[in-house]
Amino acid sequence: MAFPPEFLDEIRARIPVSDVTGRRVALKRRGREHVGLSPFKAEKTPSFTVNDEKGFYHCFSTGEHGDVFTFLMKTEGLSFPEAVERLATQAGLEVPRESPQARERAERRKSLYDVVEAAAAYFEECLWGPRGRAARDYLIGRGLDEAVIRRFRLGYAPEGGMLRRALKDQGIEDGALIEAGLLRRPDDGREPYAFFRDRVMFPITDRRGRAIAFGGRLMGDAKAAKYINSPDTPLFDKGRNLYNLANARLVAHDKGRLIAAEGYMDVIALTRGGLPESVAPLGTALTEAQIEAMWRLAPEPIVCFDGDEAGRRAAFRAVERVMPILRPGASLQFAMLPEGDDPDSLLASSGAGALSALIDRARPLGDLLWEMEIGGRPTDTPERRANIRKNLLEQVRRIADRTVQQYYFDDMEARLFAAFRRQSSPRGKGRARGALPGAGRLQSQGNINALSGKWEPAFLASLLRHPELLDAFAEDLGLRRFGWPELDKLRQEIINVSGSGLDSTALQRHLKETGFSSLLDRILGRDVYEAAPFCDPRKTLDEVRNDWRAAWDSYWRRDARAELDEDARALGEDMTAERWSRLAAKKREIQRIGPDDQEQEREAFARPETG
Repeated sequence: MAFPPEFLDEIRARIPVSDVTGRRVALKRRGREHVGLSPFKAEKTPSFTVNDEKGFYHCFSTGEHGDVFTFLMKTEGLSFPEAVERLATQAGLEVPRESPQARERAERRKSLYDVVEAAAAYFEECLWGPRGRAARDYLIGRGLDEAVIRRFRLGYAPEGGMLRRALKDQGIEDGALIEAGLLRRPDDGREPYAFFRDRVMFPITDRRGRAIAFGGRLMGDAKAAKYINSPDTPLFDKGRNLYNLANARLVAHDKGRLIAAEGYMDVIALTRGGLPESVAPLGTALTEAQIEAMWRLAPEPIVCFDGDEAGRRAAFRAVERVMPILRPGASLQFAMLPEGDDPDSLLASSGAGALSALIDRARPLGDLLWEMEIGGRPTDTPERRANIRKNLLEQVRRIADRTVQQYYFDDMEARLFAAFRRQSSPRGKGRARGALPGAGRLQSQGNINALSGKWEPAFLASLLRHPELLDAFAEDLGLRRFGWPELDKLRQEIINVSGSGLDSTALQRHLKETGFSSLLDRILGRDVYEAAPFCDPRKTLDEVRNDWRAAWDSYWRRDARAELDEDARALGEDMTAERWSRLAAKKREIQRIGPDDQEQEREAFARPETG
């Protein structure tokens, strides 16, 4: 059975090769590729590579090479149709059934690529010829030089029937031009006329770089639409394609970043400003299909829209579209331009550095959702605050993925608490009623410092006596600085030598040779384990392992809650994105650790029975 090439391309686009090969091979990321042991031959040194960007795998030890379909055929003995059907199901696509009509459509599509390419070449020729002088002047006036114009294959569509005559000389008939969206046939039976007339032309390509459609821009002040796009054709669906996707793919893959601008000239301006990983929707709001296409290149594409009211509305529409399809690791960020600016004007007035800085300061989706529902609305009464909360949580309920939904509920509730707490408490001080869960159990900072002073030496003492535990606990130890500088230096040195295989004696000898002799004597002394019994040297290795974890979580939890309370207080006084991010991250980490387990903590601090 023959499958339409565009159907196979869609499967390849939706399913990375690493997803399929990774079910049989343990892959590790190495630069732009994944590597692993060959599934075709027993080996000890990895020779199997996978390149998602290029869509293939290669095994250097056997010479096997192919795509997602080939891999299933080679490793599971499937026929090609069977491999296609399995992957189509995984991709959520219905397998087209072969028919004479389907074969005819496939052949027609193949020829349409040639038609659109011929038109693109003709428009380019017109731009650089005598008829294109006004269009060239317009583009140069917008800051584009010849290299940029040729890079994007910009062109000019002249008035009248010149395109029709030029392509007819190449053997292309009216029917093909109409099907490609280049001619229109009037309902009254008159001769077909050109869809694009007296416009600067922007070729639109598919992800493989083949011209499939056009955007056209008027240069004057005529009453017609400033921009128009080709109508939908067998090659082109404006809700699924993105401008500049083929050019942006490789850069986006290398950088792990993709930028979505509003239109053609915005993409070109971003590229001129050193950000070629830029695409744009095609005259419509971002669609779910376009967002999915962007997620294949970057987990959190950056939406960069103009700073005017229309740009903000477009950004809010993107928020609306993406909410139901959010999933772990896949979201959007937003970099809103200053009021009155677009990428072109910002580049002209402030340079490429300003564009890059704007992109680097992109804000998370949650910020835009918050701004969309609370921006400019009065919050001075309980009823108004309740209405804002209702609207926010209704938006969050639209998220299909339950894990992401729950984190957004937590996120929005914490923002509401921080924003409204001053309005709910006398003179803006103290804790509002209905505070976040657990807020009333926060410890005072003084108690936390005392706790830290007792336990920090004990954590290190346990690891000095049992360095085999470093593999399990080095990451935890690396996430938290200790309050006393000398003790923190020791913590860092212990982390530096983790994984070296030193036993307790060798580790302590190394640390004494590097200047920690006096400090080691103090933290390994009796007074430390009497103050923090979980590190008592009489405990077994398994007891120390369990007690260290319980003590560390308790130590971190209490300290983090104190910081959470302080961060919430500061956020209530002055809401900034940085303060909010810190508060949200702290709250997520406390939730990860889980609720207090007092019984476990009591066991961690109990002295072992003496014989």
